[in-house]
Amino acid sequence: MARPTKQMTAPPDKEAIRAFAHGLGFDVVRFARAETSAQTQGYLKNFLDEGLHGDMAWMQANADRRADPKVLWPEACTAIMVGLNYGPATDPRSSLDQPDAATISVYARNRDYHDVQKKRLKRFATWLASWGDVKLFVDTAPVLEKPLAQQAGLGWQGKHTNLVSREFGSWLFLGEVFTTLDIAPDESETDHCGECHRCLDICPTQAFIGPYRLDARRCISYLTIEHKGAIPKELRPALGNRIYGCDDCLAVCPWNKFAQATAEADFLPRAQLTTPKLREFIELDDAAFRALFSGSPVKRIGRARFIRNVLMAAGNSGDASLLPVVEKLLRDEAPLVRGAAAWAYQRLASDADIKKRRDECLALETEDEVRGEWLAGASCSDQAAHPPE
Repeated sequence: MARPTKQMTAPPDKEAIRAFAHGLGFDVVRFARAETSAQTQGYLKNFLDEGLHGDMAWMQANADRRADPKVLWPEACTAIMVGLNYGPATDPRSSLDQPDAATISVYARNRDYHDVQKKRLKRFATWLASWGDVKLFVDTAPVLEKPLAQQAGLGWQGKHTNLVSREFGSWLFLGEVFTTLDIAPDESETDHCGECHRCLDICPTQAFIGPYRLDARRCISYLTIEHKGAIPKELRPALGNRIYGCDDCLAVCPWNKFAQATAEADFLPRAQLTTPKLREFIELDDAAFRALFSGSPVKRIGRARFIRNVLMAAGNSGDASLLPVVEKLLRDEAPLVRGAAAWAYQRLASDADIKKRRDECLALETEDEVRGEWLAGASCSDQAAHPPE
């Protein structure tokens, strides 16, 4: 695409820029310097040095550019931070007490916000490019968007490390346009968490090692979305029926009393993804998975990881009627699915059936994921009778 010809007229003033972005549908538009503080850069370094990012290697690979926008783009002067409200109309945790249902994070119950946000940002950036160079980002480059959003005054990073807005609570999708235009920054936001620690206390896996400190390796959102391997056994029961992401620390924030339900059609929950039954998902093959989640952020984790998550929920459900399909998945082509199925089977089947299945599996000369799960899940007496080779 050809770069727009720079206009000879003076660029629009700050409020005109804000008004144009609001006209595109952004709910909040604010300005910050395209820079981060030494303190912010230090937080990122410590987070990575301690390995709290787990296997999100992309964070480590671009650490220098992520820490400092001036490394990412030295010519950038201003970061225009925008937000789209995706506030739910009801408590997204309402399905957590329905073990036969699947709980999907509220942000993933309809269209992928990256696509919605990027389309508008492109229109915004194209218009702005008439007066200065621009780059737009929606998780498409290493940018510390939450600290920049706080600098711009959209909200503040709460004790759960997510952005909290006095106007929109926990429910803002962020995007940014960097520009060479020198625009006066807005007033930054201060921390309004006070003595509250509800977000820390509610975490099912105790992923917070302190206020403002998250161990991503224990976070359910990380485990069900970013993590590519088997979910650690000690954390599986805490997942409950959460099969994609987790809203607990977001939803419990008292600032949500000021939040507003989104009016954006692309963010309104699809009926199939609001309180779906586990049974509707557990037998999806790859084609059916792709068709169901077309245009959804869920699609990016792929069928194997998704079914892994569903099997965790099945194992936690106590619903023995799911056993036939769980047993069928013991022979799934994906090793990740086979291992998850073995765990779910052991949670749902009778002791006699478990022992029979385990004996059959351990008799095989294989190191298959199913066999590994039987060994790991065996009681002390069973392991004595069937010691690992």
